[in-house]
Amino acid sequence: MPAGQEAGQASGTAKDSATVAVFASDASWIESDALVQCHQVAALDGMVHVAAMPDLHPGKGAPIGAAMASTVLYPFLVGSDIGCGIAVFPLRLGRVVPDRLAARFPDLDRPLDPGNETDAPAFDAVGDDIPAGHLEGLGTVGRGNHFVELARVDTVEEPGHAGRLGLAAGDVVLLVHSGSRGLGERILREHTAAHGAGPAPDPAAYLAAHDAAVRWGALNRRLLAARVAHALGAELAEPIVDQCHNLVEVRDGTYLHRKGAAPGDGRDVLVAGTRGTRSYLVAAHAGARANYSVAHGAGRKMSRADALRRGRAKHTVDELRRTPVGSLVVCGDRQLLFEEAPTAYKRVEQVIGDLVAHDLATPVATTLPLVTYKTPDRAAPHRRDRRAGMTGRSSRGRPTGWRPA
Repeated sequence: MPAGQEAGQASGTAKDSATVAVFASDASWIESDALVQCHQVAALDGMVHVAAMPDLHPGKGAPIGAAMASTVLYPFLVGSDIGCGIAVFPLRLGRVVPDRLAARFPDLDRPLDPGNETDAPAFDAVGDDIPAGHLEGLGTVGRGNHFVELARVDTVEEPGHAGRLGLAAGDVVLLVHSGSRGLGERILREHTAAHGAGPAPDPAAYLAAHDAAVRWGALNRRLLAARVAHALGAELAEPIVDQCHNLVEVRDGTYLHRKGAAPGDGRDVLVAGTRGTRSYLVAAHAGARANYSVAHGAGRKMSRADALRRGRAKHTVDELRRTPVGSLVVCGDRQLLFEEAPTAYKRVEQVIGDLVAHDLATPVATTLPLVTYKTPDRAAPHRRDRRAGMTGRSSRGRPTGWRPA
């Protein structure tokens, strides 16, 4: 189907119909399986319109990179990581030396403990009101495509807009991509155990639990930022961007499900690239035909199994720990390094180009990674920096917490 063209698709009843619009050019990588999933969703009872973003790719039962409007609420269209999103925090640091900063990142696999005095600075920065009382995984980043990234503002495309956000070329920012860390999974599991992929029998009850997970995800991103800022000796500022891309909202009498699609109705959105490429801060201005949504990232072009198989044939672990742009990757999980390699994703420049071509967003600035944190490197514990005078170097002078290429 040509980019942006709508196609009629029969829904669950003869008198109803849903449309599908794909906001991608012929040059974009869109898997046929993802398009099939879009039309399967369009065939659901009550579905009105499916908008597929240029980062579209297949998901488990539903496409990722899509915004789906329906008169019926379907929890499986949001998925298990309710509240997942990306926040951007300004960070003021002195001299920026990625090798040393990588060694000082805290262990973001260790959950925060409200009763632990060492975790007090993080809680002091964000308060202690924890939605749903959910403590499991609090302050952790998670696996998969989640990350915490120290980045530098590389280019400024719209100086006036960037200035209003307080951004200038050369500034350091912290990007945090994480979600509800088990809370959303519990909500979906409770629904599917009784109703499978069917609609929510009590939309209000689901939305109440869903909204708590969305708030939890936002709180967790702030906790993660606070932990990193404290470890790096920086003061935490309020986020200039924090948009959730896995959620459902009630809009114009319909349930607007977003799965890997960010709200695009006058919002600022960080469209994530990869750990070896730029990310783009955009001013989103998507309308009804795009379900008021924009892309949330580069989008996968390889399954995790394919990325693992192909990556092992082309790269070593050490090669993947330092990217082509010179940034460092802190990741102690070798399999995850291959699964999340930059080559496993689409070109973010193409995704942004499609958003611009369809008048969904305007680039404001780009960021370039300095340190991307995925998981702690257990083989080279960060705590070695204590024996090196807190310089971030081992007794032999090598940076700790990562392995150089």
